[in-house]
Amino acid sequence: MRTFKTIRKQRVSHIAGKTDSDKRRLRRDLLSVRRGLPADVVRDRGRSLAERALDLPELARARTVAAYVSVETEPGTVALLDALCARGVRVLLPALLPDHDLDWGAYTGEGSLARVRHGGRMALFEPAGDRLGPDAVTDADVVLLPGLAVDARGMRLGRGGGSYDRVLARLERSGARPALVVLLYDAEVLERVPAEAHDRPVQAVVTPSGIRRFPGA
Repeated sequence: MRTFKTIRKQRVSHIAGKTDSDKRRLRRDLLSVRRGLPADVVRDRGRSLAERALDLPELARARTVAAYVSVETEPGTVALLDALCARGVRVLLPALLPDHDLDWGAYTGEGSLARVRHGGRMALFEPAGDRLGPDAVTDADVVLLPGLAVDARGMRLGRGGGSYDRVLARLERSGARPALVVLLYDAEVLERVPAEAHDRPVQAVVTPSGIRRFPGA
């Protein structure tokens, strides 16, 4: 049985390439471990993640936060979204477009969500209200990013769909400079992940046990 610990020992220590195949193998291993997490562990770690994230100074002073709704065994985000709303923060959530870009809408509680299945993909929870356009993310003070891993350089490994690569490129083109923060489990902070020229580092990672910053990002 593979665990986060065995992935760290057996794979991360010798990742040298930066190819798609490296990313695919590491994604497969990390997703396999996530799928084996019991529901009570996912729930408890989601609560801890929210507590730690709320200690992040960038979130404490943010007026607008772009986030996402966790699905299946992803690190839970709903408790964090509700806490941000309770603070009076404007929370934006993504809606997947046919070309894999992201539109955005406002989150005001679980009642503002719709469960959407895009073809054969897993069902996502998206904002049920008005769409604000892909450029709405440029108003965010903080962008909370999903991912599967991050390394000591702040390089994030996503699921490979490319949606957030477009978001990060849009932010760069617009001159927007929000804090980029990835939400992960503790063991998904690795020594090294494969990275390509278009990948962009994040400033921090929040896990159920705390916050780690990447000064060079």
